[in-house]
Amino acid sequence: MFCRSLLAILILILFSESGLGQKSDFLKPSDSLDSSRLKTVIIGQGVAISGTLYLLNQSWYADYPKTNFHLINDNAQWLQMDKAGHVFASYHFSRVGSELLNWSGVNKKDQLIYGASAGFAFMSAVEILDGHSAKWGASWGDIIANFSGSALYVSQEILWSEQRIIPKFSFHQTPYASARPTVLGSSLSEQILKDYNGQTYWLSANINSFVRSASVPNWLNLAVGYGAEGMITGDDTLVNTVFFDEKQRTRQFYLSLDVDLTRIETQSHFLKTLFSVINTVKIPAPSIEVNDRGVVKFHPLYF
Repeated sequence: MFCRSLLAILILILFSESGLGQKSDFLKPSDSLDSSRLKTVIIGQGVAISGTLYLLNQSWYADYPKTNFHLINDNAQWLQMDKAGHVFASYHFSRVGSELLNWSGVNKKDQLIYGASAGFAFMSAVEILDGHSAKWGASWGDIIANFSGSALYVSQEILWSEQRIIPKFSFHQTPYASARPTVLGSSLSEQILKDYNGQTYWLSANINSFVRSASVPNWLNLAVGYGAEGMITGDDTLVNTVFFDEKQRTRQFYLSLDVDLTRIETQSHFLKTLFSVINTVKIPAPSIEVNDRGVVKFHPLYF
């Protein structure tokens, strides 16, 4: 179910941050409440959210029978990779909602109340669509993950008045998609959304925010990642013995360096906005992998 949420969040982030405008002065946050900007944000987000939910309904749900709202327990599926994705998506939608209100000159308290909560509200709306579909169902695990993502953003603003730990995403193609392309994707764009085997979710922490040192660049981060592979289905079931003759579901944990692009000094508000969008993605870098079978690997360049 997360692939639908990730598609939606990517659309909304690109609309919300890249679509504000091209002029640097226009992108500069207002020092005080700007009613015209606030109106633009409210109308723009309303149109974007409504349009995104409509497109999701037409592309994902329209061809399947509807049913009464129901809950499912899918917490054991996909080695919880989908839950990590929900945390990622909800965090960044909350971030975008708050930053848009900041651009409008809204005070910090209301940014967190109305902007950050929008992330959880939007992701909950997707769960409602799932809950009324006979093919899927609303997941308590997804709802908790959605709340956790929004809470991660809000708690850091309250505690530190800055984002020291940022969820990020990376992806590489795997052979597993070819074993079941209808579920894991037949093209690169589909596989990015659907193939959990190639996805890695990171918590990227800014080093200087925790250990003040003039010798450490302010933009340098240390990232820990979580991934998994060997999954042809959500459950621990092998459905294709031509490609894979035994179960290979494996959890993977990573340690790597990263860059917080938002901490790169620039006077250009356009570049600041661009960096904010790109900062959702973990940069390729050398990484150490440890999996749940006790195998340690070094990747000269991992993405």
